[in-house]
Amino acid sequence: MADVGTYLYAVAGDGGRRPPGGLTGVGGAPVRVIAEGGLLAYVSTVPLDQFGEEPLRRSMEELDWLGETARAHHGVVAAVAATGPTAPVRLATVYSGDERVRDLLRRRGADFAEALSRVAGRNEWGVKVYVDPAAPPAASGGTGGEAGARGERVHTALLDVAVMGHRHRAQDPQLSGRDEWMVLNGAYLVDENRGPDFAALVSRFREQGTDVELSGPWPPYSFTELTDDQEARHGAP
Repeated sequence: MADVGTYLYAVAGDGGRRPPGGLTGVGGAPVRVIAEGGLLAYVSTVPLDQFGEEPLRRSMEELDWLGETARAHHGVVAAVAATGPTAPVRLATVYSGDERVRDLLRRRGADFAEALSRVAGRNEWGVKVYVDPAAPPAASGGTGGEAGARGERVHTALLDVAVMGHRHRAQDPQLSGRDEWMVLNGAYLVDENRGPDFAALVSRFREQGTDVELSGPWPPYSFTELTDDQEARHGAP
């Protein structure tokens, strides 16, 4: 039998909750649950000749593989998040075995509990703002500094509705699929009942001429990440 590892998707609180039966994850592997200390870790068994550190380093550079794996990962996270507060784990986090995951839940139990409390009743929304450097100054935001200020204004306004927000690094055009400058790549944690207000605010910016993209609601990927755990064989950046 090939050497195998334990792929971790997400952690949630216990309490009889389970995602739909027959859930599969990366590579079509069935998803199972490891319970420890009042927490549930959603995992799959994966072969290390594909998901070990070196194979993963190579595979993460292949966009088709990365997209397929990310979709499978998200499918599991979304199914778990539909049942209650969930702490997604970053893509391609693989441990040497189930016991390492149990150890993680024991060592970081309080941190996971805090993260789950923080995101309970809330969703993540993504907002991207673009400017066209080839457009006239009034339309594009002018210089790079002025364009950046436009992104900052949108970010500040959204924080009036969101509980909290993070500004991520702007995506490479190869990933965004656009040639324009991305001046905001933001993630926002929003109370479920304020989702319509948040979307309406983004729409107002669009009506005012801002090139803005809204995505969501999503599981709270950007608001539950713990500091890197050195026991994981791999954690994608």
